[in-house]
Amino acid sequence: MSEGAQLEQAESGRPYEVFHTDCPARDVVDHVTSKWGVWVLISLRSNDLRFYELRDSIQGVSEKMLAQTLRALVQDGLVWREVEPTTPPQVTYGLTGFGQEVGEPLTDMLGRITERLEPRVAG
Repeated sequence: MSEGAQLEQAESGRPYEVFHTDCPARDVVDHVTSKWGVWVLISLRSNDLRFYELRDSIQGVSEKMLAQTLRALVQDGLVWREVEPTTPPQVTYGLTGFGQEVGEPLTDMLGRITERLEPRVAG
């Protein structure tokens, strides 16, 4: 099989068939590259944030979509979630080590894109 079609699973050494629809790695890639997944990972790269802080940092995301995106990223092991037993509960999110690794090239990509764009003219 050609390079890129398979990636080794860390624990078992068996290859992931990343181009097959039932490959679990595809789900993670779909969550990371979803409309809001990229922005969540970039927003959490520098700080742990509470839900509303995260929502306010990503303009345009609804609470529903943010909650769904966070749920998927937590399940994938990219984001951790901590609930403080207060009234109302305070929920904080941050990146796991895996999330930091995945978020780094996304942050680099965003930096490269913004460096190449023409300067914005006030108006």
